[in-house]
Amino acid sequence: MAAVAIFSLVGGLLIGSFVISPGQAALDAQAPSAGLITVPVELRELSNDVTIRADVGYADSVDVKVETGDLGGPAVVTGRVPDVGETLIPLSVALEVAGRPLIVLPGELPAYRTLRMGDTGPDVVQLKQALGAVGIRVGNSSSDVFDSATAVALRAMYDLVGYEAPSPPEGAEGSVSAAQDALRQAELGVAAAERAVTDAVSGPSAAVRLQWDNSVASAKRTVTAAQSALAAAEALLSGDSDKAEKVLVARNDLADASEALALTEAQRSEALAPGDATDARVSLESARRALTDARAQLVDAQRGALTFMPAGEVLYLQGLPRRVDEVLAERGTIVQGAAMRVSGAEIELGGSVAEVDAQLLKVGDTASFELPDGGVHTATVVSVGPATSADSLDGGGSGRWTIVLTPAALTSEQINILRGQNVRVRIPVGSTNGAVLAVPLAALTAGPGGESRVEVVVPGAREEEPVTRLVVVETGLAAEGYVEITAVEGELGEGVLVVVGR
Repeated sequence: MAAVAIFSLVGGLLIGSFVISPGQAALDAQAPSAGLITVPVELRELSNDVTIRADVGYADSVDVKVETGDLGGPAVVTGRVPDVGETLIPLSVALEVAGRPLIVLPGELPAYRTLRMGDTGPDVVQLKQALGAVGIRVGNSSSDVFDSATAVALRAMYDLVGYEAPSPPEGAEGSVSAAQDALRQAELGVAAAERAVTDAVSGPSAAVRLQWDNSVASAKRTVTAAQSALAAAEALLSGDSDKAEKVLVARNDLADASEALALTEAQRSEALAPGDATDARVSLESARRALTDARAQLVDAQRGALTFMPAGEVLYLQGLPRRVDEVLAERGTIVQGAAMRVSGAEIELGGSVAEVDAQLLKVGDTASFELPDGGVHTATVVSVGPATSADSLDGGGSGRWTIVLTPAALTSEQINILRGQNVRVRIPVGSTNGAVLAVPLAALTAGPGGESRVEVVVPGAREEEPVTRLVVVETGLAAEGYVEITAVEGELGEGVLVVVGR
């Protein structure tokens, strides 16, 4: 037993001299010699992106209200009611109320009054331009006057949509004929009054003047004859009492002829003198007032007889075509408030970005977003602008900008899946447009002249004693922690090791 004990003691001492605990081994271990930290040059595409979350839906949703003030009765939906998802285009009948159509036309200003012959204003211009936009001739579309050409164009519009034009009141056509007759009589009265004024100002006619001239000439001839007779009688006078009496008679005849000439000349002067036109002018003014009244009466009659545009039969919408999102009216019910809700017919993506990111974006930029099935679809930026309290997607927070994108063509199935979803949108704001040589930003160092350099491990050198060289490079786009490089002095290629640390 003593021998066994001694043997075990000796064996334990011998084993203890060779076995070392992990802790002791760690304490006894020496630090490895310093080495280079290297990474290979990669061939990769670099891109800087702005990433946002965007809501998918139809653009510019608005409520459709029907003007019912001119109906004269309850606004009952009697006919057509659109389906949800239906598209409204110019000349579509959006709704039928009390047997009359609600016709869709392009425009911004809502219909707020019934337009008739003679009306003027910006709503008349909008109506005429809307009719012209759908191919209906309206004459001068820039004029703000509702004229007969506008009425004819409206009748053509109703023919296109398949409804009768609004009917004028009973007796309206007879009123127009009577007003036209009254206008003609008033025009004749004005013409006669104008002639009377002209005659009063210019005096008698040429015929009257000639008649008086002839009378004066005849009186002058009588005087001349009397003078000749007197001269003859005086030549024969030689104290004969009978001949003296003849001279006296001749003298009396000459005096009578001279007085008759003077009277005729005075009468001619009085007859040919310019007359007083005061009464004629008063009559002319009265005739002109009658003409103005006749024209106004004709316009009033025409307003009631020609085709007009009831405010409750036209619906102006911007950005046609439009999609029906919700129908709030039903056939047989009375329209109260909004009848339906419509939006743009095209799907759009709307989100918000910080102002600093918005400055990197511009209209026309191409983006991509993720589909619910995992695919990727493209979109185009159509607007970028400061958000308002009305359209801000984050509550109108300060410094946020609104961005709207239009996706590339989608299938109906994709639209149904995407509508109402919130998707992740990626918008590249800088790209290498293909694979380029790239290294981590840590691989770059600055040379004495400010040039960019990378330290390249020379191929074939022993790992424990690596040999490196400096290569001057030109840098390009930096993104995702990498930077594009192009060798200026020396050569670089994919897979070459560059030093990023020691």
